[in-house]
Amino acid sequence: MGVVNIDEDFLLRIESALDQIRPYLEADGGNVKVLEVTDEMVLKLELLGACGSCPMSTMTLKAGVEQSVLKAVPEIRAVEAINVAPLSI
Repeated sequence: MGVVNIDEDFLLRIESALDQIRPYLEADGGNVKVLEVTDEMVLKLELLGACGSCPMSTMTLKAGVEQSVLKAVPEIRAVEAINVAPLSI
């Protein structure tokens, strides 16, 4: 399945922002995949590898991935993952 609702230049800007954080995700055995941008400008991602099952994935998503994307692509209002593991406290 391809990425939904994103023109190619916009997708390149998002991927470039994600490329800034990917080395850190990959170092822990994870990665992210862009799925779509909603009409409300919410970027939907899939967490891959270790990121999909990590109990800290919510923090990684909000503190790392989302901040990187929002800084580089201000049109994006939020970043959500379709498969975030619940935060265990």
